[in-house]
Amino acid sequence: MKPPAPPTDDALSCRPIGVVRSCFKQKFGIPRQSGLASEARATLEFHPPFDRAEAFEGLDAFSHIWLLFWFHHNPPARPWKPTVRPPRLGGNTRRGVFATRSPFRPNPIGLSVVELTAVERRDGRVRLQLKGVDLLDGTPVLDVKPYLPYVDRVEQARGGFASAPPTTSLPVEFTPAAQARLRQLEQHHPGLEILIRQLLASDPRPAYRQGEDSSHQGMRLYDFDLRWQVCDGRILVTELADYRPQKGR
Repeated sequence: MKPPAPPTDDALSCRPIGVVRSCFKQKFGIPRQSGLASEARATLEFHPPFDRAEAFEGLDAFSHIWLLFWFHHNPPARPWKPTVRPPRLGGNTRRGVFATRSPFRPNPIGLSVVELTAVERRDGRVRLQLKGVDLLDGTPVLDVKPYLPYVDRVEQARGGFASAPPTTSLPVEFTPAAQARLRQLEQHHPGLEILIRQLLASDPRPAYRQGEDSSHQGMRLYDFDLRWQVCDGRILVTELADYRPQKGR
């Protein structure tokens, strides 16, 4: 029997089943892999009709799930290139795009394994509470699959140029004013201090900037602006300021 012909481009279709509501409001500062910041939290909200409770029956028996998602903030006109510069190699060495997890791919599809902390059922609809995410707020999700330890964890696997986790670990300190504001914000965002320490200890700056002092850096986290500076081999958090959008945005 003749095998069926592969689908043509016209026969392929994909639509988001939901959207991520994440603590990360901009790309800078997001961990480069899931699980590196265990306190990074998000909610996965589903679009009808994919939010029906029966579609999630049995999912709460799993501790982790795979998310297939779309890199929705990639520049739309950026052409595909066969090689990229992985941050792990300092941003100066090229590798084949299919040997990396770069977001700039022929199809900008991402894959993350995240911790599933709760399956919330309300009014016949479902949303998922997640931890350890590396996803920008508003990320469209294409599919959800349970993580299966017996097959998804390969004990003798080789990791190429990224065989071990990042080794950068800088001490993170807070000014008295930043510490006081942190205590206020933790009432609404449990685990916030741990999250900030996890994000900053690995120095989110580009690899070519790591190892040098710098003036103030900043990123938007939840509903505030986190600001810090790198000096004398440490990171000093100077401010957790209320977020104020710039005019014209």
